[in-house]
Amino acid sequence: MSIEVGAKLPGKVSGITNFGAFIDLGGGKTGLVHISEVSNGFVKDINEILTVGDEVTVKVTSVGDDGKVGLSIRKAQDNPEAPKNNFQRRTNNQQDNRDNRGSQDNRDRGYHAAPKKQFNKPTNNNNAHGGQDFDSLMSSFLKDSDDRLSSLRRNTEGKRGGRGGRRN
Repeated sequence: MSIEVGAKLPGKVSGITNFGAFIDLGGGKTGLVHISEVSNGFVKDINEILTVGDEVTVKVTSVGDDGKVGLSIRKAQDNPEAPKNNFQRRTNNQQDNRDNRGSQDNRDRGYHAAPKKQFNKPTNNNNAHGGQDFDSLMSSFLKDSDDRLSSLRRNTEGKRGGRGGRRN
């Protein structure tokens, strides 16, 4: 018996794993139905839907060169159910509303845009930093940074563990 892609075949569940179910197709052939191909909806536990020995109709989705057969139960159904989710495609107008942080839709959901903060630029640079120019501010920053870094090194060097004494 040759198995072709697209064929609908009857089968019997011969084994169940956490990622899918093995289906005995007869004639010594076995295929795998991945857990995502069992149902149109989300399947958390395949044991809730299938048990060993169940008779199922499957559709062949792939046949590998090594003889592995990929199967689908949901594609074999004549009347596939719509997926059980509430996702809808957004229209351009809905996307614009989503991008607008203060839109009415967002306010209805409890989202509020934060008020914009006003920052006043200092008009005179000498008054903003106590009369210091950029070079003096930078040198004081580097001095503070070096002091913090050296104290941090002093505090962590003893906690490294291992053999030997303090490292410099």
